[in-house]
Amino acid sequence: MGNPHILAIPYPAQGHVIPLMELSHNLVSHGFKITFVNTDFNHKRVKDAFGNKVDGEGSIRLVSIPDGMEPDEDRKQLGKLTYGISKVMPLELKKLVKKIIGSEDNKISCVIADVNMGWALDIAAEFEIPGVAFWPASAMLLALLFSTDKLLDDQVIDKHGTPINGENMIQLYPNTPAMHPNNFLWVCLGDFTAQKNIFEFAMRNNKAVENVEWLICNTTFDLEPGALSLIPEILPIGPLSATNQLGPLTGSFWPEDATCLKWLDQQPPGSVIYVAFGSFTVFDPIQFQELALGLELSNRPFLWVVRPDTTEGTQSDELYPIGFKARVAGRGKMVGWAPQRAVLAHPSIACFISHCGWNSTVEGLSNGIPFLCWPYFADQFINETYICDIWKIGLSFNRDERGIITREEIKGKVEQLVDDERFKAKALQLKGSVMNSVSENGSSNRIFNNFIEWMKS
Repeated sequence: MGNPHILAIPYPAQGHVIPLMELSHNLVSHGFKITFVNTDFNHKRVKDAFGNKVDGEGSIRLVSIPDGMEPDEDRKQLGKLTYGISKVMPLELKKLVKKIIGSEDNKISCVIADVNMGWALDIAAEFEIPGVAFWPASAMLLALLFSTDKLLDDQVIDKHGTPINGENMIQLYPNTPAMHPNNFLWVCLGDFTAQKNIFEFAMRNNKAVENVEWLICNTTFDLEPGALSLIPEILPIGPLSATNQLGPLTGSFWPEDATCLKWLDQQPPGSVIYVAFGSFTVFDPIQFQELALGLELSNRPFLWVVRPDTTEGTQSDELYPIGFKARVAGRGKMVGWAPQRAVLAHPSIACFISHCGWNSTVEGLSNGIPFLCWPYFADQFINETYICDIWKIGLSFNRDERGIITREEIKGKVEQLVDDERFKAKALQLKGSVMNSVSENGSSNRIFNNFIEWMKS
């Protein structure tokens, strides 16, 4: 019969591809074979980033289908991307499934789809293939998406998802983050048309996952007891980043600059500020320069991930303050993309200035690292609340009247976080809880083993 064959399909964004790739590596270690379906656009990016390492992963085969956008269109316009996905990808996935079924002895045993690609579960059902829904972000965000009927009934939002009164904070359940309706996932991802498209897309996905046997999530009971009580169907198997080492193929869209690890080896323990904002965050030139000058003012070593597209309309290299690179040459290192899991596990890291994406959040807390929170959009505001108000392992920044986080604010918050040992102590305590959950008798590990047994049956 051969190894059970899984078709895995992530939502086409970096923060979704990496955790599903982590799950895929875990499944390979249990004897599964994976066909991993990226979009054509992202497939090319992964191949460009990893070269021949892509073809060397025999148990994870990378394939691709179109996403409905032109090659030169901006995939950060999530409203347009979502529209393209809805119109083009379902038919293309059907073609791929038919091709695999028609040409291989090893039939598809199961489809694992990102909840944001819920339509793929409908296609699996059409072919009578078992489907599993995978949620790569916090259970709290999924609980919010599953609570839209209640939000409509309570007149928090209208039928298009627009907040009716955006000034009132809401809390879905005790011990969960309070949320500002203007920061709801679908509200802050573009103009009204984009919001409407994404909200309707999310509602369709909610329906698609209603009947799956398994809805697995990259979290743990210790991190989100409130959200998991609110929606008990969500089964935590995470954090995935704590359960395996990815090896050469991470699914990253950018080549990782490993020279920063040798640089970290030369820094004192607990001394380095790690600064990274994920794959979407964009800065205006004033904010970029204030961040640079704040890191300089801190008088501490820092490792700063600066993507080529970090700033609006201009290559980031052209926007550093005059003389900045020369002044910080002895203690600052800038790279285009970093092997983040290895960085956060390095003993030289003191704290993490982060956009608070869920992957970055769980990778940081799995290593006992305190945070300085700089959320940009989507679920990052929920994660900031977790970090600062519920777990108490970090601080947020205040903005001035221009909406800018100033160099003095950055310097002051770095000092406040690093000089107060209580933040590090709480972060290490949380790390212990999280690592216990993926240990042999831990809650996430037990659920994952049950999941494996179901898949093999």
